[in-house]
Amino acid sequence: MLWLDHLAHVFGGVFFANTIPHLVNGISGRPFQSPFSSPPGRGLSSSLLNVVWGLINLVIGYLLVLRVGNFDLRDTGDIIAFGVGFALMAIALSRAFGRFHGGNNPLSK
Repeated sequence: MLWLDHLAHVFGGVFFANTIPHLVNGISGRPFQSPFSSPPGRGLSSSLLNVVWGLINLVIGYLLVLRVGNFDLRDTGDIIAFGVGFALMAIALSRAFGRFHGGNNPLSK
């Protein structure tokens, strides 16, 4: 089922995009929002928790992209599916985290 493979690759892109802010902030030693903070997604979680959450997202993204179907970097459909998921999540994260970190986002008004 090609469409199920592409759907998995879209969600793989989502998880790969979500890896970045958590790993960057966690490795840098900064507390950052996570689903485990209080309130979820708004409060700050420890840098260690963010590293763990980033690594979990990395593993899930890996499983969805490289273990579901036959992902090929030379296949335009595979790259578009992954890219759509990555781009949508990156935009959503920029809007969500921009509210807390002074991001100047004209789309959020």
